[in-house]
Amino acid sequence: MKKLLNTLYITSEKKFLSLDGENVVVREDNCEVGRMPLHNLDMIVTFSRLGASPALFGKCADNGISLVFLNPNGSYLARVEGKTRGNVLIRKKQYQVSANEEESLEIAKNFILGKVYNGRWVVERIKRDHAMQVDVVKLQEVSEQLQEGLRRIAVCKDVDTLRGYEGKMAASYFSAFDEMILQQKDDFFFKERNRRPPLDNVNALLSFCYTLLTNMTAAALETVGLDPCVGFMHGDRPGRYSLALDLMEELRPALVDRFVLRLINKRIVTARDFTKKEDGAVLMSDEARKLVLSEWQKRKQEEIVHPYLQEKIQWGMVPHAQAMLLARYLRGDIDAYPPFFWK
Repeated sequence: MKKLLNTLYITSEKKFLSLDGENVVVREDNCEVGRMPLHNLDMIVTFSRLGASPALFGKCADNGISLVFLNPNGSYLARVEGKTRGNVLIRKKQYQVSANEEESLEIAKNFILGKVYNGRWVVERIKRDHAMQVDVVKLQEVSEQLQEGLRRIAVCKDVDTLRGYEGKMAASYFSAFDEMILQQKDDFFFKERNRRPPLDNVNALLSFCYTLLTNMTAAALETVGLDPCVGFMHGDRPGRYSLALDLMEELRPALVDRFVLRLINKRIVTARDFTKKEDGAVLMSDEARKLVLSEWQKRKQEEIVHPYLQEKIQWGMVPHAQAMLLARYLRGDIDAYPPFFWK
């Protein structure tokens, strides 16, 4: 149970929500474990399998409080609301901004600033913590390239130029990725990013975990009433979560790349978890997927202090915090969208 920006999050899958007067009550095994006045809330988001009482449904609808249901993995299920209030307006604003290149650029720049900044700190941490095992000169060169990229991105004037800088910085960052793999070097090596299909064990892991993050981010955007398919940098395409892909850019290095490196360097996954098909595609075994999902769930429960909100939250809540901040920016509640700058 965590309150963040007037939203109550129920992160356990074994909690049931009910109503007592003007309070939402959280129960587990028929015992009350928490309560909160409804007048303090704009939204309730639950990851629980057990749901909520009809009385709470009605009270939330009457008071204009959205009740959002996600499954324990974070995938979006449904939102329950009363009379239409904010979602139409915020989506209309989202569509207006998406159609305006100048306004889109200001948001997109912050997504990419967050991505490059966080990628640089992944490199810096490896360089600091494993100086005896890595090519420090190589990692320092990449770090300096990313630092210069931050300066260029901050002043770029159009979305196409931004995409160009993003591509160059991604290439620079991934040029150091193999250096950050410290164990199992014969079986886990990285030459370049490839997908559809992934052609080596590392890319297979990255692709699988990026898909997990995409789904998390799309669910977070749905939760706050935004359309995950209409982005500011990724173009519109039927069936593509363009805004989710935008928002997840800044979270890739800190949330996924470090996770994948940990799986390899801690020998949580091994070469036995992968098979190579005749066409060169590398596939993870079903057991490996289950293992990675289990570790992913553990990772999401770890806590950090959010750099902008200055509140302690779980890693799994970070996409939700960023989605809420984006919604607040589009509503005009804050002056700019604040990227997630991890360090």
